[in-house]
Amino acid sequence: MSKQTTASDWVPLLVPDMPSPQVLMPWLERMHAARHYSNFGPLVRELEAEFAQRFDVPAEGLTTVANATLGLELVLQALAMPRGSRILLPAFTFVATATAVVRAGHVPVLTDVDPSTWMLTPELARAACAETHIDAVLPVATFGMPQDMQAWQLFERETGLPVVIDAAAGYGSQWLQGAHGTLVFSMHATKSLPAGEGGLVVSTRPGLAARVRQLSNFGINLDPASHLPVGALACIGSNAKLSEYHAAIGLASLQVWEAHAFQRRLLQSELVNELDKICDQQLSWQTPGPGGVLQAPSLLCVRVPDENVRISLERCCNQARIMVRRWYQPLLQYMPELSASVVTLNTKNSQLLAKTLLGLPFFLGINQEQRQLILNAVQRAWRECTG
Repeated sequence: MSKQTTASDWVPLLVPDMPSPQVLMPWLERMHAARHYSNFGPLVRELEAEFAQRFDVPAEGLTTVANATLGLELVLQALAMPRGSRILLPAFTFVATATAVVRAGHVPVLTDVDPSTWMLTPELARAACAETHIDAVLPVATFGMPQDMQAWQLFERETGLPVVIDAAAGYGSQWLQGAHGTLVFSMHATKSLPAGEGGLVVSTRPGLAARVRQLSNFGINLDPASHLPVGALACIGSNAKLSEYHAAIGLASLQVWEAHAFQRRLLQSELVNELDKICDQQLSWQTPGPGGVLQAPSLLCVRVPDENVRISLERCCNQARIMVRRWYQPLLQYMPELSASVVTLNTKNSQLLAKTLLGLPFFLGINQEQRQLILNAVQRAWRECTG
């Protein structure tokens, strides 16, 4: 934020890190000159070429989509599993992970997460598979923390079950890591690589990304070598293409990604150290797993000792006009629109997390006055609860 906080302002939870109109202008001028605004235009192809280089995959190993939720849905459709297949996913995740499964015609099976990394692991997935029938697994790179792709490749090889990583918040942290696998990223305005809206599917599974690409264009055949005429409907798809406008924003964001990722890591480190000091090192934070560390944090989620501390912290922040958010509450199985559609296994750790996690403001450009307001609110809450 550029202006100073006043008594009437709330400290926002998130502020999108989007390129300015001036920075975007060269790409927008190219788009306008080409008169190509959608349908896999030159800017989309350029953005995909950049991604292919960064992920070290051939061009046919990835495709952009309109958003990550549609990316997940189309990947599940492209896997061609029977309708009603049971897809294992963590109970502790954003609703889009589950709604993509439901919209693809399948059944979400909710299981627990590791208490330290807050993620569904291959070990937890094996336990779930021993308990009930599972047809595919949809782990989440929770808050962008990368999953261990080598471990998931071994799981896939041993079980024969397809694994798709919901890496919505994980761009720049989640890579293939030399393994075979499928990743789905978000380019929403609040993610580490913002394009306003957008998604990316990266997969080493033969033909999967190409299938998703076709599904994103209504299912129309564009391959002259196919047995179908170009323009004929090859399958029932959707309209989930990335526009040239969003590709322009993505290209501009890529230019500054490394610098902004460094700033995000530095900001997170400073805030964590300050909050730990205030709370006598009694706070808990997400722990990296074998997949590596978070390279571009986009949220600041703190775990407090119990639910009473969280209630106190929420109240103190509200009094100070500081926006906070409970991630993730309620859990998926307690949402009325989902409860009848899911199968729920043990979710003990997820339920504890849902009672003790709180998202605090985190964004590039946060000023010293805003930071101090947050620290003061946390200190007041901590003193209330600890005397």
